[in-house]
Amino acid sequence: MSNLKAKLFAGLEHLPVVDVLDEICTQLQSRDNVILEAPPGAGKTTLVPLALLNEAWLAGQKIILLEPRRLAARSAAERMASLLQEKTGQTVGYRMRFDTRVSEATRIEVVTEGVFTRMLQSDPSLDGVGLVIFDEFHERSLDADLGLALTLNGRELFGDLREHTLKLLLMSATLDGQALSQLLDGAAVVKSQGKMFPVEVIYTGVYQYRQPIAERCAETIVEALAQQRGSVLVFLPGQGEIHRVAKLLANKIGQDPDILLAPLYGDLSLQEQRKAIDPAPEGKRKIVLATNIAETSLTIEGVRVVVDTGLCREPAFDPRTAMTRLATKRISKASATQRMGRAGRMEPGCCYRLWSGSQQDELANYISPEITKADLLPLALNLLQWGINDPSELRWLDPPQDASWGQALDLLQYLGAVAVEDGRVRITAHGELMNSLPLHPRLAHMLIQGCQWGYRSLAINMALLLSERDVAPEMGADFLARLDIVNGDTPIPTSSRGVLKRMQQQRKQMSSVLDKLTLDALEPEVEPAQIPALLLACAYPDRIALRRTDSRSRYRLSNGRAAELVSDARLGVPQWLVIADMGGIEGQSHEKIYQALTLDIEALQTHLPELIVERETGLWDSAKAAFVAEKQWLVGALVVRSKPVSNPDAQVRVEALLELIREVGLSQLGFSQDVEVLRQRVELLRQLDLQSGETSRWPDFSESGLLASLEQWLEPVLAPITKLDQLPRLDIKNLLMTMLPWPLPAELDSQAPVRIAVPSGNSAAIDYSQRPPVLAVKLQEMFGSAQTPVIAAGRQPLMIHLLSPAGRPLQVTQDLHGFWQGSYQEVKKEMKGRYPKHPWPDDPLAATATAKTKRHL
Repeated sequence: MSNLKAKLFAGLEHLPVVDVLDEICTQLQSRDNVILEAPPGAGKTTLVPLALLNEAWLAGQKIILLEPRRLAARSAAERMASLLQEKTGQTVGYRMRFDTRVSEATRIEVVTEGVFTRMLQSDPSLDGVGLVIFDEFHERSLDADLGLALTLNGRELFGDLREHTLKLLLMSATLDGQALSQLLDGAAVVKSQGKMFPVEVIYTGVYQYRQPIAERCAETIVEALAQQRGSVLVFLPGQGEIHRVAKLLANKIGQDPDILLAPLYGDLSLQEQRKAIDPAPEGKRKIVLATNIAETSLTIEGVRVVVDTGLCREPAFDPRTAMTRLATKRISKASATQRMGRAGRMEPGCCYRLWSGSQQDELANYISPEITKADLLPLALNLLQWGINDPSELRWLDPPQDASWGQALDLLQYLGAVAVEDGRVRITAHGELMNSLPLHPRLAHMLIQGCQWGYRSLAINMALLLSERDVAPEMGADFLARLDIVNGDTPIPTSSRGVLKRMQQQRKQMSSVLDKLTLDALEPEVEPAQIPALLLACAYPDRIALRRTDSRSRYRLSNGRAAELVSDARLGVPQWLVIADMGGIEGQSHEKIYQALTLDIEALQTHLPELIVERETGLWDSAKAAFVAEKQWLVGALVVRSKPVSNPDAQVRVEALLELIREVGLSQLGFSQDVEVLRQRVELLRQLDLQSGETSRWPDFSESGLLASLEQWLEPVLAPITKLDQLPRLDIKNLLMTMLPWPLPAELDSQAPVRIAVPSGNSAAIDYSQRPPVLAVKLQEMFGSAQTPVIAAGRQPLMIHLLSPAGRPLQVTQDLHGFWQGSYQEVKKEMKGRYPKHPWPDDPLAATATAKTKRHL
C-alpha cells in the first residue's frame, strides 16, 4: 500500500478490505471489469473509492459509487469526506432525488441507483467518468440491473469515442460471482475473506408464519438485554412493526436512562437516522429497531447483539392487475448470514433468530431479483427513451419477464407515453417529457396534466404524497384529508413531521425542475373541486372504481379486480371512486381501499375522454332465446353508460354467441351421437401420441380444446344464426372434419374405425366413450380368434365384452387367448344348459365363429 493510502487509512487497518485494495487496483489497471466479494462491514463502500481515486488509469476522471438507498448514499459520502477532513460537496459529493451536493472539485459522486439511470439518459457515454462502482449489487434492485444493462450498452456504443475506457467494479456481500463474471466478459473476481468474530446463534423456536411478531420480538429483546452486553440491532419487516415493538419496550423496560431506543428506516429525518447509526454515549446501551435498511451498506457502531425476526417487506407486482403490494416475506439464507454478521464486527457477539433451526434449512439461498417481480413501467419507459424496443437487445443477469413487459407497454400506451408504428413501439414527445421528471411514470403523467390545467401546486403536492407512505392513516380513506395536511389546513401528525419536512424541500426542487420545461396550457372549464379526483384518474385509470349495486362497501375496479371501502364518514359511500392507495393479503379475492377520492363520472367523460372506450356489444338471453345489443361507453371493465342498439352489427351477434357457448358449454350446440363418436375417436389418437411423447398431429377435440378454438371451426358459420334454436341444426360433424387436414381423415377411418370385422364375418361397433375402447360382441362370433383385436396401428388393444346369446356380458377381457384357455370352460358349463341351441365347443380356438344357432349351422 502506498504511503498516501497508508496515511489516509490510518486506524482503519483492521477492516478486511484493506488486505485486497492493492489487488483491486492491479486488476482494474489491466481489466475493464472487476468483481469484489466482501462481507458486510468489510469497509468496501468507504475505502475502495478512496483507494482508487489517484490511480493512473483513472486519469483524473470521476468515480461514481452507486448505492441502493438514500441513507446509505449520504452516510457513505459523509464518511469518505470526513476521512479526507472535508465536507461533502468537495472531493466527495452525493446525488439523490431532490438532494445534490457536488461541485467542480468533486471527484467521487455517491449516487442513488435511480438517479444514475437519469444521468445515463442525459449522457449515455458518461463523459468524464472513469469508473462506475455498483455497491451492494447482491440486492439485485431493479434500478441496479437497469443501470448495469444501460452502462454496458453505452460503453459498447460510445467506447470508441472516449479517450479512456469506462471501467466497472461490482461490489457485493453475497452473489453468484461466476454468473456475473460471465455477463461481464470474464471479469476478475477479488475476494475479501473478512475478519468477523464468532457469533453465537440462538434459535428461539418455530415461528408460525403470518402471526404477529411484535410481542415475541419485544420479549426476546428484553431477554437479550439481561443475558448479553452491548447495543442491540433488531431487524423488523417494516415501520408498523418498529412502532409496535417500541411501544411494547417502553412498557417492559420503563424509562431506563441507560437504554436508548432508536428506530431506523428510510422516512426518518437525517437527524433521527444519525441517532440510530452513531455509537451510543459512554455507559449507555442502544436498541436500534431497523428495517432491512441496516442489513448492508450501513455500519452501526457498538452493536454486539442482533435480534432477527427473519422477515422483510418487499413490493410484489401483479401484471394481471397492474398493482404493486407490499408483501411480508421470509428472508433468504444469505440475508440471515448478513444480519448475523452485524453482531461480530468488533468482538464476539450473539444473534437471536426468531425461528427454528429446521425453518432455517427451509429458507431460500438468495433473494429473487427485483426485476422478476417488480412494476416494469419505469424500466420500459427508460428503455424506450434509450432506443431499445425489446429488452433482449441488452445484456441482463435476469431479463424482464414477458408478461410484466407487455403490461408495461400497454399502460404506457394508455398514458400516451408510447405509440406503435410499423409494429415497433416508440416513445412519444409526451413520454419523453414524463421521463424527464424524477417521478414514477404514472405520477409524471398526472403532474404534466395538472400543470397544463393550471393546477401546478396541487399536482406537485399530490405527486409527492403519492410517492410517500401514508402520512395520516388514522384519518380514514379520504385522500383530501392528506392534501389538507400538506396545505397546512390540518395539524401535522407527529409521526409524519419528518416526511412532511422532506416533502416541503422536494416541492421547491420539483418546482425548479418544472420551470425548465415547456408545457402547453389547456385551461379546461372544470370545477376546482373536481380537479384532485381527475388528476388521480390520470395517474391510476386502472383504479377507477364503481360501487356494486348489491353492496354499500364493495367496489369493482376498471381493471376487473374487487375492492372494499371501510366505512369513512368524510368520504361516505360514493357510487364512483378513484383509488390512491390499496392493498391486501396475497391470494385474497379483494383488496382493501386505504385512500380514495369521490369521482364525478360526467367530469371524467368531459375532461379525460381518452379514458373512455366506445363499443357495441350484445348478449344472448338464454331464457328468451333472444339477442340483446347495446352501445356502451366504458372505462376499463366498467360501463359508464349505455343505450340499446336496434340494428346491431352481425359480428357483434357472432361474438355474443361465442361468449354464450363458452359460458354454457358445447351442450348449447346439441351434439348428435355421430359427433360425439367422431370427437372420441380423434381424442383417442391424440392421447396415444401424447402418451408416447410425440407431438400429435390430431387436433384437440376435448371440450376445453373445442371451446378454445371456436373461432377456427365454428365462427365462420354463425353469421346467419338469429335464434338459439338454430344452433343444433348446424352440421357440426362436417365442421369438425374440416379441422382434419389431409391425410388425417383416411387415417382416422383406418386407425380408429367406427366398426371392426369379427371372426364370424360380421362387424361390431367400437364404443369409444370408454378407455380403453370397448368391443361388445357375442362370444360365439369370436371362436377361433387367439389374438385380442387392436386398433391405432396396433397401439391400442380393445377391451372385449363377450356377450351371451341374449346380449348380456359373460366376460370382460383384453386377453382373449387367456380367456379361451382359462375361464371359458367355467362359462361353458354355466351357459350350455341355459342356451342349448347355441354352440359351446370344447375347443373354441378350433371352432368356427358364427352368429347362428346349431340348427342354422
